[in-house]
Amino acid sequence: MSEIFSQDYALLWTVAITLALFIPVRQLIWVMSVRRAERDGEHDLARRDRLKQRAAVTAALLSFIFAFFYTGVLFKG
Repeated sequence: MSEIFSQDYALLWTVAITLALFIPVRQLIWVMSVRRAERDGEHDLARRDRLKQRAAVTAALLSFIFAFFYTGVLFKG
């Protein structure tokens, strides 16, 4: 089992987990942002696009940070 989880694959696993988490996390952040904006009375399509871009940046950072620390625990590094 230690052959599969060697330190050489830590970066590869980090990237794989980041990519796997990106879309669901982005969608979750975007939906919550749009619902909050619509509750405040803003129903603009351009605003939705800006919120999706902001959600993508936030999701990328959150996914990478989570994946980095998760693989650090997984590989005990």
